[in-house]
Amino acid sequence: MIPDVMQAVEIASFGGPEVLVPVTRPVPGAGHGQILIRIAWAGVNRPDALQRAGAYAPPPGASDLPGLECAGTVAAVGRGVTRWKPGDRVCALLPGGGYAEYATCPAEHALPIPAGLTLRAAAALPETAYTVWSNVVMRGGLRAGERFLVHGGSSGIGTMAIQVARALGARVWATAGSEEKCAACARLGATAVNYREEDFVALLRKAGGADLILDMVGGDYIARNIKCLADEGRLVMIAFLAGPRAEINFAQVMSRRLTLTGSTLRPQSDRAKAGIARQLCDRLWPLVEAGAVRPVIDGSFPLREAAEAHRRMEGGAHIGKILLQVAAED
Repeated sequence: MIPDVMQAVEIASFGGPEVLVPVTRPVPGAGHGQILIRIAWAGVNRPDALQRAGAYAPPPGASDLPGLECAGTVAAVGRGVTRWKPGDRVCALLPGGGYAEYATCPAEHALPIPAGLTLRAAAALPETAYTVWSNVVMRGGLRAGERFLVHGGSSGIGTMAIQVARALGARVWATAGSEEKCAACARLGATAVNYREEDFVALLRKAGGADLILDMVGGDYIARNIKCLADEGRLVMIAFLAGPRAEINFAQVMSRRLTLTGSTLRPQSDRAKAGIARQLCDRLWPLVEAGAVRPVIDGSFPLREAAEAHRRMEGGAHIGKILLQVAAED
């Protein structure tokens, strides 16, 4: 039975974590090509905090509730959906609405729970898997034997990127800001660089330069990234924690045949996200099921304590993903 109303957490007004408040909302209906998911766990991501602050508006037609990933069971399917049926266990990339007991998404953006994973573990996969695979593999073209550098190596994105790159046969470096975070990166197989004590540019240049860099910092890191790229290296930007503006020497880009690119996930078309999902099922999910790639989880909070989860994330001490428990697992 699907109830008429559900518990959720909404953004009461733009501001700090305190603006996340528990509310009662109508349960959404699954439209054509969509599924309705009864959520057990939801992921917490930095775009949620940007939306909360008024800096990342939902795309047209998406829920105004935060939350871009979840794991749970299919509660209902819309017209035209044949892949899923009620009762199927899924994790999914959402256009929004994950901080709630129910959410809808295009059926093609949902993925089966990898064998051996709980719903809790699977909830930490979609946002990081979609982001890392599309930028490191599809956009960045990482190949076996290449040198790969990821900034923010202890974050959810970073821990996923280290494991994916290692599984693909790359040599991996990761920056982090404490001994504990560097140790976490090293356990995953990366050469950890404490950016407060070491110069990642000098280290990578000594090793021959990075063939691919995944950066979520921006700011003055952009010019430094260019300096430590190998000839014909690629820089992929996915966020700008230190700001989106930088002064760079494009003569280096031209003479060394560098590629500067980047992407954001949420504004991409449903068709583009479905294409990423197919690659995840075909190429990444087997690595997850084999144990070569596993989500790293920092901890979890009840849904009603979403504000505390945001404080934990923005405090910067976490390693891996932060989750919200919405319901008990079946």
